[in-house]
Amino acid sequence: MPRPIEALVHTDALAHNLARARAQAPNARVWAVVKANAYGHGIERAFDGLRAADGFALLDLEEAQRLRALDWRGPILLLEGVFEPRDLELCSRLKLWHAVHCEQQIDWLAMHKTHEPHRVFLKLNSGMNRLGFTPAAFRAAYARLDALPQVDEIGLMTHFSDADSLRQGRDGIAHQLAAFGAATEGLAGERTIANSAATLRHAGRTASDWVRAGIMSYGGVPDFPEHDAAHWDLRPAMTLRSRVIGVQQLQAGDTVGYGSAFTAEQPMRIGIVACGYADGYPRHAPTGTPILVDGHRTRTLGRVSMDMLAVDLTALPASGWGSEVTLWGEGPRQSRLPIDEVAQAAGTIGYELMCAVAPRVPIRSA
Repeated sequence: MPRPIEALVHTDALAHNLARARAQAPNARVWAVVKANAYGHGIERAFDGLRAADGFALLDLEEAQRLRALDWRGPILLLEGVFEPRDLELCSRLKLWHAVHCEQQIDWLAMHKTHEPHRVFLKLNSGMNRLGFTPAAFRAAYARLDALPQVDEIGLMTHFSDADSLRQGRDGIAHQLAAFGAATEGLAGERTIANSAATLRHAGRTASDWVRAGIMSYGGVPDFPEHDAAHWDLRPAMTLRSRVIGVQQLQAGDTVGYGSAFTAEQPMRIGIVACGYADGYPRHAPTGTPILVDGHRTRTLGRVSMDMLAVDLTALPASGWGSEVTLWGEGPRQSRLPIDEVAQAAGTIGYELMCAVAPRVPIRSA
């Protein structure tokens, strides 16, 4: 039989979370963001849960092809635009919308031969300082695009750097909202400015024509630990689970795992779980990282190994060999371990854990 580890993708949770994005921005259309293979959930597995979206947003042409193969005929937006001129041919063939964030992309469009003009979203660098035209260059870029016969409609977009928190005690989006408003004043085109954090925390100020539901679609919380999933009524879309495959009795002074990183201070009972960093569980997760065994919360012990980790069973006398272990997500008897809690204990974010589940872990829809 195979190792007992597996990941489950909950399509009903995906649908619920997408509906929450709609509820937060009732007058906007919703992009379901499925970049990075739907944040590690798998585009094909996530599609049924997200098919009520108005459009899908992603990065890779290959992922766009997979969506079209699922018979999705609605809008697909390339969030970083094209990476070389020949990508525009596939955009034409697949009817993809694409971001334009630099002069080079406008140059490629000007040289592109197409029978059907492209729909684009011109990106403003309003303060994130990753991609996009500066406010000083934005209107000239708009004018260039507007003059091209290769371009049909021009949308306007930006991305917030601090929508998930207060920036140095100040409103984290005010300066970027002001920059976007000034740069786009009087320009025609649909707007998209709100990511998950802005959709949840600043809905009244940022919901325009489109919102981009990224991490919230998968039950991750962009402003954790200030708020948790229950606060925003989000449900985990992924469960990573395994089983206890060994039990050890420890005496005071016994150690656990590589480097003897954990030492028992008293007699205790531990379980060995078939999950390790080669499965995508964070190696740097310290002793005390929360974990569920048979739906009961306990803790990890010592270092995470390539294929195994240890859990404390001392307070769980009914649990042992074969017990179900929930690394994150939905556990038995309506138990739940938010991925954000595990990520925080490991010094990272839930996004990384979702995307890091290894190919050797079987994933199925639930």
